[in-house]
Amino acid sequence: MTALQVVVLAIVQGLTEFLPVSSSAHLVLVGQLAGWEDQGLVLDVAAHLGTLLAVVAWFHRDLLRMAAAVFGAGPGERVQQDRRLALTLLTACLPVLLVGALAFDAVSTYLRDIRVVAATTLIFGVLLWIADRFAPANKAIEQLGLRPGLAIGVAQVLALVPGVSRSGITITMARALGFDALSAARFSFLLSIPVIAAAGLFGAWEIASGAVKVPWGAFWATVILSAAAGWACISVFLALLERVGLTPFVIYRLVLGVALLAVIYSAP
Repeated sequence: MTALQVVVLAIVQGLTEFLPVSSSAHLVLVGQLAGWEDQGLVLDVAAHLGTLLAVVAWFHRDLLRMAAAVFGAGPGERVQQDRRLALTLLTACLPVLLVGALAFDAVSTYLRDIRVVAATTLIFGVLLWIADRFAPANKAIEQLGLRPGLAIGVAQVLALVPGVSRSGITITMARALGFDALSAARFSFLLSIPVIAAAGLFGAWEIASGAVKVPWGAFWATVILSAAAGWACISVFLALLERVGLTPFVIYRLVLGVALLAVIYSAP
């Protein structure tokens, strides 16, 4: 793998991990256009570690408050909200962790196909538009309890299919349940922490248990670049949501899906 490939794929992963536009679709498209092979397990782990560092750093105050609310004692509405949010996050991440552990081999064997990615990019882009266009936006993240959290967590299972987008499907479900776009995005980002951590740990276990050679230079370069790109992505996305909403990302998904179809049908 060349240095250019490491840089491009790390930045693409970091920029698209948290957007509702499918990081898988971008990695497939970039790889197809550049003629690159799959980046492999080692750099997948590095990219997950980088994006995990980015989201934890961005939301560290929220995480510390939730930890204090769960493990400490104290009255107050804010403490109760933080405790409820922490328990909701824990509950919401369980479905994808369970199904992912059971279905990982099937997904990686049968669904990592550019045709699947193109179809899911388009279909779930339309669903995001429907939820954002027609659902009310009268709930904030402070009102998010176990029942809607579990519904979002169940929807997140669909993100195991490449092209669906973990961020996209969780934001779609949160908007369909009536949460405003900013609250939906914040919950989606917080929910990504245990999921990204689990994916990274699974990959690290695969590396540790096998004879996989780790190119440490490329590994740490991927971690740093994906972390920086992830931080920038979260910052810009949250700012844009308040100004332009989700519609530009829906349009982008549709354009991306059409681009993937063009790649498919232009192949010899």
